Amino acid sequence: MKLNYLKFGTTGLCWLFGTTLLLAQQLTDQSEIKLNDLTAFNAAGKSWTIAEKVISDPRNENELKATKGSGILVNITSNKMKGSDLLTNAVHGNIILELDYLMAKNSNSGIYLQGNYEVQLKDSWGVLQPMSSDNGGIYERWDDARPEGSKGFEGYAPRQNASKAPGLWQHLKIAFQAPKFDSTGKKTANARVLAVELNGVLVQDNVELFGPTGGAADKEKPLGPLRLQGDHGSVAFRNIKISKLPEEQINVNNRGGGDADPIYIDAPSNTMIRSFVNYAPKLLAVHAISVGSPLKTHYSYDLDNGLLLQGWHGEFIDATPMWDGRGNGTSRARGAVTSFVKKATPALAQLATVQTTWPADSTGSGFKTKGYIIDNEDRPQFKYNIYGAEVTDIITVSNDGKGLNRSINIDKTVPNLYVLLANASSIEELAKGYYLVDGQSYYLELDKGAPKPIIRDANGGKELIILLDKQLNYSISF
Repeated sequence: MKLNYLKFGTTGLCWLFGTTLLLAQQLTDQSEIKLNDLTAFNAAGKSWTIAEKVISDPRNENELKATKGSGILVNITSNKMKGSDLLTNAVHGNIILELDYLMAKNSNSGIYLQGNYEVQLKDSWGVLQPMSSDNGGIYERWDDARPEGSKGFEGYAPRQNASKAPGLWQHLKIAFQAPKFDSTGKKTANARVLAVELNGVLVQDNVELFGPTGGAADKEKPLGPLRLQGDHGSVAFRNIKISKLPEEQINVNNRGGGDADPIYIDAPSNTMIRSFVNYAPKLLAVHAISVGSPLKTHYSYDLDNGLLLQGWHGEFIDATPMWDGRGNGTSRARGAVTSFVKKATPALAQLATVQTTWPADSTGSGFKTKGYIIDNEDRPQFKYNIYGAEVTDIITVSNDGKGLNRSINIDKTVPNLYVLLANASSIEELAKGYYLVDGQSYYLELDKGAPKPIIRDANGGKELIILLDKQLNYSISF
């Protein structure tokens, strides 16, 4: 029997042709493409490099700035450097591919499985009705012989737009079933994209691919290389992992899983739901409100601490665990979630000095929630008392649906009262009043005229705190 060999990184792997058995010098289910250099790839063009860190300002078109080092594969294009596609030396059949990627503003890329079937990567931040050409879509097939307007066909839009902002790391996981051929080379079964998860959200489910997508590198075959598109804009990749596709996943009709009859809540207009919210590993807010917007950007708020817990793009709420049967009171976000807090602490605190440890709870502050009032657009304005003053906390979705605007207002001055803007693994100032937070998870931007915030060390991470006088305005993009 003929063996067809597959190598990724420094680990030797091979697919046994006609089966799903994965062989190696040492039996393994996973291998990572090492990004110490470009040796895993075939004839890399000049636009491709290896870096230690990549930064992209979402306000600047197609901009990536790379720091020398290893661990990140970077493609930087410009008017002077067009860029080119990159192919692995290795070839693959049935696989699970998992990686992180980062897009520059208005950039466009893609992952061609076996060089032929493209899962689209694109800056689709804020798109309300995604198409097959948007992030997470399966790009169209193409036939110039077809009539105008129908040359592109059989593209598959993502189920929802789970995209993050350019310059932020996004996570992609693809389960792929290769086409099958008989001993004469005749195709007996089409390729399938069994699942695509974008930032933890299932956006493609068991899609049959009747032929190569537009721009395919070659005719269909049992094995082919991964191809990373590099001629449409700047993009970066890291943590590229290849896993064996389990036997039980082959030829399965549906991989969506989950509840047989889920209870979903949409937000065709501004919508609120009170529930428990799991906002971080093993952390539960028991007096939380989730607020949905028709702009497909939503958030959860903790009434017990005045905390903005999380935000997400995509669909609104899965209330199945809350209402199915006896329920447990918990709702789940249905989109791509970005967490804004690491633990439950008061949003505001009076500090003796700028180095005073942030309090773990509201003891001694006189904190008392006053609920919320509804504005003329059915949006809540949260109210609570603290240190003898009344706070009004107003959070709204930005007009373009790309993030959140927040205004914290207090009815009288409290000496040395600070706002905890962020508690994160990392906080980096990109420009005056503009910060990249928590390992490139989200951006925070202060309104002009705000006082200078302080970045300080805290419990192995960083805190961003700022003095509150009467009003503080800032925005979060994610």
